[in-house]
Amino acid sequence: MLRDGYGRKIDYLRISVTDRCNLRCIYCMPESGIVPGNRREILSFEEIEKVAEVAIGLGLNKIRITGGEPLVRRDLVNLIGNLSRIELISDLSMTTNGTFLEDYAQDFKEAGLQRVNISLDTLKEEKYEFITRSGRLRETLRGVDKALRVGLSPVKINVVVMKGINDDEIGDFMRLSYDKPLSVRFIEFMSFGGDLLSGEERFIPMSAVKDRCRSFAELLPAEGLPGNGPARYYRVRGGQGRVGFISPLSAPFCSRCPRLRLTSVGKLMSCLYGEGEIDLKMPLRANASREEISRLIRLSVSSKPREHYRQTVKVNRAMSRIGG
Repeated sequence: MLRDGYGRKIDYLRISVTDRCNLRCIYCMPESGIVPGNRREILSFEEIEKVAEVAIGLGLNKIRITGGEPLVRRDLVNLIGNLSRIELISDLSMTTNGTFLEDYAQDFKEAGLQRVNISLDTLKEEKYEFITRSGRLRETLRGVDKALRVGLSPVKINVVVMKGINDDEIGDFMRLSYDKPLSVRFIEFMSFGGDLLSGEERFIPMSAVKDRCRSFAELLPAEGLPGNGPARYYRVRGGQGRVGFISPLSAPFCSRCPRLRLTSVGKLMSCLYGEGEIDLKMPLRANASREEISRLIRLSVSSKPREHYRQTVKVNRAMSRIGG
């Protein structure tokens, strides 16, 4: 078991497999997109698997695959299959925008993927095109339905709430969680390299979002879901799904954060907002021993900060470069 300097158990590794994305969400990256990194700089599947095996050996047992959009990475199903066979891994999941999920959900399920988070910030076609700058809502909705049909469970819907953009749809998402066995998670807006939004203008504290939800229906406490994430879950009487609330800025959950992040170019981060990074790519490509990779992972854990900055946080690089 790994513990950081503040006694937190670290058991969760998020792995970004690409900095590329087929969408250009307004809070995530500039309209022009980002200049993708040289493909040679992106970690190979073999390098990712080596880090994962060492991390699992140290006591981490949960892995989430992220991007960019992970499904733009060719042959991703092979990586999922190899990771699923690592002994002692208890939870293997993925975050996606869902646009390709209709075609690949069955393959991922058969390869060993257990569950999926789907980013979906609106249920209105024109607004979806505005937020994503290029996407088609019907593709993502078909991906959601396919994930449910093949048995990826739970299917979680991540909704970034933005004042004046999609906060008028809170009731619609409540209805979605009532009608389908989905876990809809409302998330506070954070600025990550987008060029259209400012945090102060669009931010809504999660307490206000929860109050709006209560104006539509009574919220009943519900048990947590697989993943041990930061959401606090509720259900609506008679509904099939659940509603969750994630408040990284107004009520940070740093005191129970169990995560490390591995970026697509091999930087190991112990905090989403932290400046400290440990390079794993150079040692990996120098054929470093597992003992050396283990030492570097332990170093990252020991440097994990107590908390991130609590109020207005601005990260000067696209989220797709960090890993969602």
